Amino acid sequence: RRTFGLLDTPSKIVSPAQPKSLPMPVQGRIEMKNVSFNYLRGREVIKSLNLRVERGEMIGIAGVTGAGKSTLIKLLLRFYDPTSGLVMLDGIDLREMKLSEIRKQISLVSQDVYLFHGTISENIAYGNDDFDIQEIEEASLSAQLHEFVQTLPDGYQTVVGERGIRLSGGQRQRLSIARAIIKNSPVMIFDEATSSVDTETEREIQANLASITKGKTALVIAHRLSTIRHADRIIVVRDGKVAEEGHHDDLVLLNGTYADLWHIQSGDFGINSETSRIPA
Repeated sequence: RRTFGLLDTPSKIVSPAQPKSLPMPVQGRIEMKNVSFNYLRGREVIKSLNLRVERGEMIGIAGVTGAGKSTLIKLLLRFYDPTSGLVMLDGIDLREMKLSEIRKQISLVSQDVYLFHGTISENIAYGNDDFDIQEIEEASLSAQLHEFVQTLPDGYQTVVGERGIRLSGGQRQRLSIARAIIKNSPVMIFDEATSSVDTETEREIQANLASITKGKTALVIAHRLSTIRHADRIIVVRDGKVAEEGHHDDLVLLNGTYADLWHIQSGDFGINSETSRIPA
């Protein structure tokens, strides 16, 4: 009864009867206007937030745990609708678009990677049979996965097991990055995409990130601030609002939340604990 009750529950997030189409070519401009959202009534996670991301811009998103960073991504993918305000792609309210059209335009690399019981090549090209092995290998090279695959007896035909159990956490994440690259969407989202890889691999992925996202709109959520240090712009989310915004060097000089986080991660503990903005 519980299982069928869940299956029979109607979704609150549906495509409109007469959806609007995105103008071609898709630019990937993102805008959030006065967006507020709560999972539970009376407890707002996002509060009157405004954000504009232009085509080809890489935005780093930082903040302490629970600040609302991942919720922004869920709103952009329309897993939820805002309780008030607008979330727009190329000037069109997401609620006026088909769900499949929204998600076609966005590639997501999340911290929790889902792989299917199939081969490495099938998982990279998931959802599209038109890719040839050369395209799969090129995406794998950019994701720093190709060298590992070459060491396997069956190469790209290696079966990864249910949920990718035969791969390490870092290998699963690199495969997920390759999957996002080959999809070639105008918007790319990296939600803690390098959290399970070692420092050297992270550095190599970062070196390729500019070419991976060239001409695309990219949003990168990271606890490791080194991942977003060279972003075009960094926004710091605190208590559901954009508390700070700017380039890395400017934010460090601002001596706010971002500076506190950066000093801690870089090993500089010369912070006045009485004035630190990071919650204990």
